[in-house]
Amino acid sequence: MAAGRIEHVNVTVSDPQATAAMLGDVFGWKLRWQGDAISGGFTVHVGTDEDYIAVYSGPSGRQTPAQDSYAQLGGLNHVGVVVDDLEACEARVRAAGFSPRNHADYEPGRRFYFHDGDGIEYEVVSYG
Repeated sequence: MAAGRIEHVNVTVSDPQATAAMLGDVFGWKLRWQGDAISGGFTVHVGTDEDYIAVYSGPSGRQTPAQDSYAQLGGLNHVGVVVDDLEACEARVRAAGFSPRNHADYEPGRRFYFHDGDGIEYEVVSYG
C-alpha cells in the first residue's frame, strides 16, 4: 500500500486574499484557485502544484479569535513549511511585518516560528 500524503489544510482567516498574498510572498507560492465556499464564505487556495493551504473566511462577523490551540482539542498548533534557504525566508517574513522567534538548530535541520496577523503559527524549517 502506498503511503498517504497531506494534499492541503484548510484554515479560517480574516481575509483570505490578503493571507494568500502574504503566503505567496513569504514562501514563493502561487494562487491555485479562489471562489465561493461553504456557508456563504470565500476560499483561496495558495501553494504549489502538489499541495496547498486553503484559507477560508465565512460570512462577515462569523469568525471569532482562536484561543490557545495547544490547550484546545482539535486545535491547529502550527503549519510546518520546508524551505531551501532559511535566512532568505526569514528576511521575507520580517519584510511582511512578522517577528520570527524560537530559532533552533536540531538534527537534521534548523527552524524558526512566526505568527501571522490572524494568530496562525508557522514553523519554517530547512534541512539543507
